[in-house]
Amino acid sequence: MTTTISNANLTVQIKHMGAELFSLKNNQNTEYIWEGNPAFWGKHSPILFPIVGTLKNNTYKYNQKQFQLSRHGFAREMEFELVEKSEESATFSLISTLETKKVYPFDFELQICYSLDENKLNIDYKVINKSETTLPFAIGAHPAFALPGNFEEYSLEFQQAETLKYYLLEEGLISNNSNEIQLDNKKLGLNYQWFEKDALVFKTLESKSITILKNEKSILKVNFNDFPNLGIWTVQNAPFLCIEPWFGYSDTLNEYDDFLKKEGIQLLRKNETFKSNYSVEIL
Repeated sequence: MTTTISNANLTVQIKHMGAELFSLKNNQNTEYIWEGNPAFWGKHSPILFPIVGTLKNNTYKYNQKQFQLSRHGFAREMEFELVEKSEESATFSLISTLETKKVYPFDFELQICYSLDENKLNIDYKVINKSETTLPFAIGAHPAFALPGNFEEYSLEFQQAETLKYYLLEEGLISNNSNEIQLDNKKLGLNYQWFEKDALVFKTLESKSITILKNEKSILKVNFNDFPNLGIWTVQNAPFLCIEPWFGYSDTLNEYDDFLKKEGIQLLRKNETFKSNYSVEIL
């Protein structure tokens, strides 16, 4: 099933499976979301929950027990319920089940709200702890933006003039190796060489927005003021780029004895609610 929301400027389509955004068009019918061609990558904009990235051996420990979770968690592979709908907004909900508790032993509700405001799509995340204990989780966005034509004609403009420190991945895990990127007037020219070893992972970033440009013309801006971490990723020779705001990231090469102490994990107390927001602004 799919749901559509629209206003005078934008039309958005969301799959109920994973509450996944799969189309964002302007009123000239220009598509901004990657088509999901499985020859490169068969997703569009999955929601990452209750982990972001990869666990070491796909395993974590909680209360002296071991649990298995595959890369990016299970939310992206589950059917969400549409719980509220208007012309310009839609809210989806995923509630823990007996099956999810076999791999993630907590009671929770995850809500995703998509809403339009002129030329901007807002995506609001809400995590509600319904457990009797602290809820450990990570959550993140993974939108893939279509970049037709010559990839190297595109560039990223960061909000701040900063030196970018990114971590390299080894078999999906955060390695101890990091590199730095010196921006040129806040800009980073795109080249597939940046992604030869998987994503660029930023544990910290001064900028809270990134604009995609083609031949110096601004196309869209991703605003992620709430999010502390970020990933940027594509596949070699693929005509898309993912700009991924995160709370949390893959395991480091070190093993964690306790999931509650995992680097980047969020801890939500009983009966508390976590909220965060990012947006995609068409320019």
